Amino acid sequence: MKKNHSLLSKMYQDRRWVNVSNTLTFLRIVLAPVIAFGVFYQAWYVTFYIFLIASVSDVLDGYCARLFNEVTLLGEILDPIADKFFLLCCLGSLAFLASPSFYIPVWFVVLFCVRELIILVGTFVLMRTNSHFHIKPTMWGKLTTLFQLLFIAWIFICYFLQWAPMRTYAAVVVFLALFSALSLLQYIRIGMSYLCGFSRSDNDKM
Repeated sequence: MKKNHSLLSKMYQDRRWVNVSNTLTFLRIVLAPVIAFGVFYQAWYVTFYIFLIASVSDVLDGYCARLFNEVTLLGEILDPIADKFFLLCCLGSLAFLASPSFYIPVWFVVLFCVRELIILVGTFVLMRTNSHFHIKPTMWGKLTTLFQLLFIAWIFICYFLQWAPMRTYAAVVVFLALFSALSLLQYIRIGMSYLCGFSRSDNDKM
C-alpha cells in the first residue's frame, strides 16, 4: 500500500502535469465520444476532420513532452489510456452503429477490447507489485496503434472516394488482428519478466 500512496503523492506533487502535452492528451479523450456521436448521426465529413485532429494530437503530445521536457508520471499513465479510449470509440462506433464503407467485424472489436484490457490490467498489477516498473510502449505497440489509426482513416477515405476493395479490406483486417496479437504477446513477455524479477528479489530478501 505504501507504494500506491507514494505513487499517488508523486503524481499529485508533480505540478508539471499542467502542460501542453497533457492538454493534447486530454483533448483526445474529449474528442473520442464526439467521434462516436458523429458516426451515430452519420456526419462523416465532420467526424473525419475531428478524427484527424485527435490523431494529430496523439503524435504531438509525445513530441511536445520530449521537446519541452514535459514528461510526467500522469502523462505516462494517461497517454495509453487516452489512446485506448479513442480507438475504442472509433472502432466501436463504426462497427456497431454504421460503418461508412465497410462492415467492421464484431470479433475484431472484441479482440481489440480483450487486448487492451489485458494490457491495462497487467500494467496495473505491475505498478502495484514492482517499484522498478516504468510505463513505456514498445515499437510493436506503437506500430499497432499507428496501423489502427491508418485503418480507420482508410475506411473514411474509401467512403469518400466510393471505393470498396473487399479483398484488400479482408487482408488488412487479418493483418491488423495478427499484428495486434503479436504485440500483445510481446507485452505479456515483458510483463512476465518484470513479475519474475520481482519474485526473485522477494526470495533474495527472504
